[in-house]
Amino acid sequence: MANIRDVANHAGVSVSSVSNVLNGRTNQMRPETLARIRQSMHDLNYLPNRVAQQLKTGQARMIGLLVPSIVNPSFAMLTREVDRAAKANQYRVLLGNTYRQEDEEKAFLEDMFAHGVKGVIVVATAMDRPHFANAARHGMVMVNYDSLMSAHAPDGNPPFDSVSMDNVEAGRLAAEHLIERGCRQLVFVTEATQLTSRLHKIEGFFSAVKRHGLQDSAHVIEGKAEVAYGDAEMTELGRSLAAKVLQQSPRPDGIVAINDAMGIGLMAGLRSAGIRIPQDMSVIGIDNIPLADLVQPPMSSVMPPLADMVNMMVDRLLTRIENPDLTPEEFLFVPKLISRQSVIENEEP
Repeated sequence: MANIRDVANHAGVSVSSVSNVLNGRTNQMRPETLARIRQSMHDLNYLPNRVAQQLKTGQARMIGLLVPSIVNPSFAMLTREVDRAAKANQYRVLLGNTYRQEDEEKAFLEDMFAHGVKGVIVVATAMDRPHFANAARHGMVMVNYDSLMSAHAPDGNPPFDSVSMDNVEAGRLAAEHLIERGCRQLVFVTEATQLTSRLHKIEGFFSAVKRHGLQDSAHVIEGKAEVAYGDAEMTELGRSLAAKVLQQSPRPDGIVAINDAMGIGLMAGLRSAGIRIPQDMSVIGIDNIPLADLVQPPMSSVMPPLADMVNMMVDRLLTRIENPDLTPEEFLFVPKLISRQSVIENEEP
């Protein structure tokens, strides 16, 4: 089996040059030299010893990603983007499906340490749990996605970066769109568990209805998931909540769903009850997953700048792995309205 010296001899370069390629240090390398080394690796069927590399550096070229549920389309879309950004930096992604359960989070963090992972993106969970602070104290670099940290840090300096869509603005944009199209009886439909991101979206929803003097005709409809926080059940929960929406009097004419998966399920439940969308009720979601454009009618949504957010997370993770003393920061991204056919065309009088 070929080793690193064989590759160097075949390519006519030094062993250190081959090592630079293996470790992603190619910025100062001539393109023709890089091509020759890679061709030699291919010709010799060279497989680098990743275990030996990890023992030498104390670090694997992997980043961790902890998500509440890969079944949720929003988190699946996020995972795809993280994988893309990691590969662009010659890293792999070690994925943990946690269901926001503390024992699962602890176990995955232990696995990350055991595999030499030095940086983890933690998605939509309570970052004030002790195991995250403990991991940070032991050298794990973390970026928190979709749960702002300042409220949980007594000194105002949390040990993790935070990257989030402006969820207050997302809720506000969704409600404003319904109101601008003439909707006056508004509801916000969500899973009942009070998460920071959900509360912020509801806050934005009510800021819009109050601005238009509609607070007396706007309210929240909640449904309790069977398992944990409902991350894997949003479509089914949305379908079941259609009956609860139809029990309201006066009947709502505009609905904001906590996310697109719930909105899609809600639309299915309403159609089964004979409700025309958007003629009888308008529906808008939040997240802009690909399925939102494929259902009938295509569903309006509020879109986070996901690619930009993921690039920021991966960049901050790798930068702080190299520079552990760099101060963590919070980054808030502005969402964008995507208008489709699930909201009525009537304009506000």
